Amino acid sequence: MLKTRIITALILAPIAIGGIFFLPPLGFALFTGAIICIGAWEWANMAGVTQPLGRVGFALATAAILYGLLEVPASAVLWVALVWWIVCFLLVRNYPEGSGHWGSCTARAVMGLLVLVPAWVGLNHLRTGGFGFGDSTNNLLLILYVFCIVWVADIGAYFAGRAFGKAKLAPRVSPGKSWAGVWGGLLAVAAFALLIGLLANAGAGDIAMLIIASLITGAISVVGDLMESMLKRFRGIKDSSQLLPGHGGIMDRIDSLTAAIPVFAFIITQLGWLTAGHW
Repeated sequence: MLKTRIITALILAPIAIGGIFFLPPLGFALFTGAIICIGAWEWANMAGVTQPLGRVGFALATAAILYGLLEVPASAVLWVALVWWIVCFLLVRNYPEGSGHWGSCTARAVMGLLVLVPAWVGLNHLRTGGFGFGDSTNNLLLILYVFCIVWVADIGAYFAGRAFGKAKLAPRVSPGKSWAGVWGGLLAVAAFALLIGLLANAGAGDIAMLIIASLITGAISVVGDLMESMLKRFRGIKDSSQLLPGHGGIMDRIDSLTAAIPVFAFIITQLGWLTAGHW
């Protein structure tokens, strides 16, 4: 299993790096849109769509929605994302109570759109928007930063959880996660944000706001992870698919990012560090 995971990662890493960091904005939109549509194909299964044509149809419908949003201001979609992830926090906290309200196939499919579509919009807003923070104006570094928030939070949570993880975070959704892991991950994110703020030669006020924005993003990334875990538990499956040998599916790899990206994009837009861009 470990060998399979390593081989898959070695194949996927250059594809992901090339697609995210070396494509022009339109190519970036198409590349990330393809990933989102694969995620939609997997989400259809989590929603209870078992027929292959139904899953493909949901992916194509998602693609059509992404295309229809090309001229829609990103800020409008990001507001929806912010409200949605607050709702997700409440859904996860109350699970399994309340699942009767969203357990239908249609409701879970709509939930997938609310997860996937804003993630694509937020990611492309980060790619094309006018960005400025301290000495940094590089949108690619901005995208890398939000990825690093999630990775740093995961690493911090892993070590803190192993050392101190007794109180469980959401045992009915993901028994392995602990409150110690959450706090350890957020501490690591705060330290990382401070370091990046100093490297960017930002002012003290902007560094403080970056730390706050990063902490919120790190916290919401946990909700993204738990949200998918809740859907898989409700559906009775372990992975979103078997598309990536040794890793499960695309959604298993991007669940935290789907929450972190739009929320981070929303916050830094409100702070004035990111403005609307052009394709």
